[in-house]
Amino acid sequence: MHHKTLKFSGLILISMLLLVSFRTQISPGELAGPHSHLEGISNCTQCHVLGNKVSNEKCLKCHTEILERQNLQKGYHSSVSVKGKQCFDCHSDHNGKNFQMIRLDVARFDHNLTGFPLSVPHAKKGCQDCHSTKYITNQKLKVKKTTYLGVNPACLTCHTDYHQKTLSGACLNCHNPNSFKPATKFNHANAGFPLLGKHASVECLKCHKIETINGKKFQHFTDVQYGNCTDCHKDPHQNQFGQNCRQCHSEVSFQVVKGIEKFDHNKTAFRLEGEHQNINCKACHKVNFTNPLKHDRCIDCHTDYHNNQFAKNGISPDCSHCHQVTGFAQTTFGPDQHSRCSFPLRGAHQATPCFECHKKQEKWSFREIGFACSDCHQDIHQGYIQSKYYPESTCKTCHNESRWSSVTFDHTKTGFNLTGAHMRQECRSCHITREPDGKIRQRFSGIPANCSSCHKDNHFRQFEKNGVTNCERCHDSENWKASKFNHNTAAFKLEGKHIGVPCTKCHTAQQEGSNTYIQYKIKDYRCESCHL
Repeated sequence: MHHKTLKFSGLILISMLLLVSFRTQISPGELAGPHSHLEGISNCTQCHVLGNKVSNEKCLKCHTEILERQNLQKGYHSSVSVKGKQCFDCHSDHNGKNFQMIRLDVARFDHNLTGFPLSVPHAKKGCQDCHSTKYITNQKLKVKKTTYLGVNPACLTCHTDYHQKTLSGACLNCHNPNSFKPATKFNHANAGFPLLGKHASVECLKCHKIETINGKKFQHFTDVQYGNCTDCHKDPHQNQFGQNCRQCHSEVSFQVVKGIEKFDHNKTAFRLEGEHQNINCKACHKVNFTNPLKHDRCIDCHTDYHNNQFAKNGISPDCSHCHQVTGFAQTTFGPDQHSRCSFPLRGAHQATPCFECHKKQEKWSFREIGFACSDCHQDIHQGYIQSKYYPESTCKTCHNESRWSSVTFDHTKTGFNLTGAHMRQECRSCHITREPDGKIRQRFSGIPANCSSCHKDNHFRQFEKNGVTNCERCHDSENWKASKFNHNTAAFKLEGKHIGVPCTKCHTAQQEGSNTYIQYKIKDYRCESCHL
């Protein structure tokens, strides 16, 4: 019985030794604690590629927080010292459950490789002072027992906002990271209130007061009123000259008063506007500035350029009725005011510059300059049109002020009624021609009424009678088609088969010199002259 027991125990020992030998051939050692959940042959491909070493891709498939930083080209694992290396070069495994896969030499670690160089104050801190879960906002990273990721590099992540959100959170715009006080990067010249003159030597606390707000010490920087001098300085003049101290004073010295040219004349009974602002004070104040001056009317200072042309009962209206102080050459007198005069402006007269009528000589004239058209315009029809058609040479008989080419003349008075296309022609088409020498010729009387006096006879006198061709026998004035022609009234009436014969079969083209025309007058229209 004892022998059998020893034999069975030996078999068990041999089996255990064989199992241990087999496992050591498959795995080089026990996994570290963080990877202990991957123990077992079935999990080898979670990290290893068959027939190859550990793959970075497989590592980053689990460690996505590192992959995200690498994709952003940020952090230690994107630095030149790490980029391109294999993960297992720094993080080996199978060295036992208690093996530390992340072994950081704090004393020799170059923090510049993280993208966040340590300033002098930061370099004195311990790693855990900043790399603490209380500064990590990413919940995925926050639950990790050990991590150096997820800390926001902004100053206000760790530091209390002394300015209580009244200034930008970008502290380094004003402060130096190696010495936070004073704010050496701040330049008051770039602020809304550059320091000039005596202001440059004023102590900061004089303007930027310190008090306690929300239980914390707070210095005012953004809510300091500086729009006017009286925001800080007492007005010794008690508002006698307004609040614009700069009109007489400057930052160089409050005791030195600037020139009188800065005096606000609007505080007097006469506001300086327009061109008056450019006048030298002595031009009006010839003796001293306190002597009273007449200023109710423009002519108190200015000469009446128009020599009483607008005077009524011996009194001229004030210049301001038509002129402005921005410039005497300008005028506010327009068509609306002109319509109340004896000559209202209508049509094209509204677009005519004033000087065309009122400054024909050296000076402006506004009285007795003419009312009839011929007072200003040359009568080009004089001697060409009988006075019965426009009595007293009144242009308005035919023309209007809106457009000179628009004529309303009643042509029936001439004995030649305008019909059809003739009504759509301009008067110039028939009555005004340009001679070869360039001269304009007018003709309103003695114009023949027959068509051939204006139109070319395309039929070469085929229908001429007694030397005159009467086009109206076949044509009308609406268009040139022979709408009135009827072959049945001609010498050869169309009957039978002749009705369907094309016109060109009988009326052929003829050549006479360099001219071609259609023959309509057929001298011989017997049958045998056309049919063989």
